[in-house]
Amino acid sequence: MIKFQMIGHLGQNAVSKEVNGKQVLNFTVAYNERFKDAQGMQRERTVWADCALWGQPNIGPYLTQGQQVFVEGAPRVESYTDREGKPGASLRVLVSKCKLLGSARKDNAEGVAAPEESVAYGPQTADDLPF
Repeated sequence: MIKFQMIGHLGQNAVSKEVNGKQVLNFTVAYNERFKDAQGMQRERTVWADCALWGQPNIGPYLTQGQQVFVEGAPRVESYTDREGKPGASLRVLVSKCKLLGSARKDNAEGVAAPEESVAYGPQTADDLPF
């Protein structure tokens, strides 16, 4: 299995759906990728990842646009054809861990108080134990 980790900002508020009786949170995360082009010039581009977090609906109100997050999960690249017939690809991540980072607003637009410290959600593994 490939593990993908990224730190970025949410592009929009998370959307909760029920699929086959289970809750899923869908959200997008943007991060900046720095590289040198063929001429040796330093470049930067924004990469967007479509994320899905299953079975953790309680974190949904905290996943608001602009919130900085750490996301870990299994990546997939999905190909598609746009309306103009051009082929494209999108990065999708099945999230196993999501951690809120940075200073969140005290209250979001829905009036839900943000946690005071970072909160991790997702399956806990032996690697997460302090001993």
